[in-house]
Amino acid sequence: MVNTHLKIDSKFSGVVVENKKGYAKIKLTTTKEMVADEFGLIHGGFTFSAADYSAMVAVNEPNVVLVGAEVKFLAPIKVGDIATFEANIIEQNGAKAKVDVVGKVEDKEVFRGVFKTYVTKEHILS
Repeated sequence: MVNTHLKIDSKFSGVVVENKKGYAKIKLTTTKEMVADEFGLIHGGFTFSAADYSAMVAVNEPNVVLVGAEVKFLAPIKVGDIATFEANIIEQNGAKAKVDVVGKVEDKEVFRGVFKTYVTKEHILS
């Protein structure tokens, strides 16, 4: 059961296909609304959004926020591609966690990153 980021629009950040303690898998089906140019290149912001969402679901706390990320875009994603993002917590210390995220289109790795998260006691905007 997903406990975080409940209002995310799955059209732009992906659909949760699996989640369990410390792990999440997101599927992002790319569409023409995500295209950045005449070649059908998907804007990297959508790639990052799906990766970030997978990290948040791996932590799966209502008040989890992103505090930092080190990422690499390894290959382009094009319109019509279906990208999967797998997130695994690799380090946890109280409210802090580091989450490893790998994005693939079929068997090709297109994204890799480590997301630093923090779970606040209250909503960050409250």
